[in-house]
Amino acid sequence: MDIGLVEMLKETGAVKFGDFTLSSGRKSKYYVDKYIFETNPKCLEAIGERIAKMIPGGSKRLAGIEIGSIPLAAIASVKSGMPFVIVRKEKKGYGTNKLVEGVFEQGDKVFVVEDVVTTAKGALGAVHALREAGLVVDTVVCVVDREEGGRENLEKEGIKVLSLVKSSELLGYKP
Repeated sequence: MDIGLVEMLKETGAVKFGDFTLSSGRKSKYYVDKYIFETNPKCLEAIGERIAKMIPGGSKRLAGIEIGSIPLAAIASVKSGMPFVIVRKEKKGYGTNKLVEGVFEQGDKVFVVEDVVTTAKGALGAVHALREAGLVVDTVVCVVDREEGGRENLEKEGIKVLSLVKSSELLGYKP
């Protein structure tokens, strides 16, 4: 367990308790507010450093998923020196009209960066878009794994899942 990151997430107020509806539609008694930890410079830098150290060998690019994972991919890119691409949730119908934005070559191995994984719907959509664009994806890293089936859903697609923190660690830690 990464006690330093667990404490940082709690100290920034990113872990909230109450009645919440998650993007998956599920109800929860706690919420991990990615916008809190992604907009705190100290926390964002710490996350970027940790992600940069986890990049699998052979990776050519990082990938950030619109909108929440873009700051995470950007800071990990800065910390590692590895370029990144942005994965849109849908084509916009203007500009380049692509789902995957940025510079890449067919066959590049991409390390997907995600904020919070519950069911992994967003991560799975990104994996499919990246693969359709000709990129190779075999690993996703998330800041928080809520341990609610997302890891298993990704593993069914042949994706290895790494997490900086698991919900059980986040909720169970008492200083």
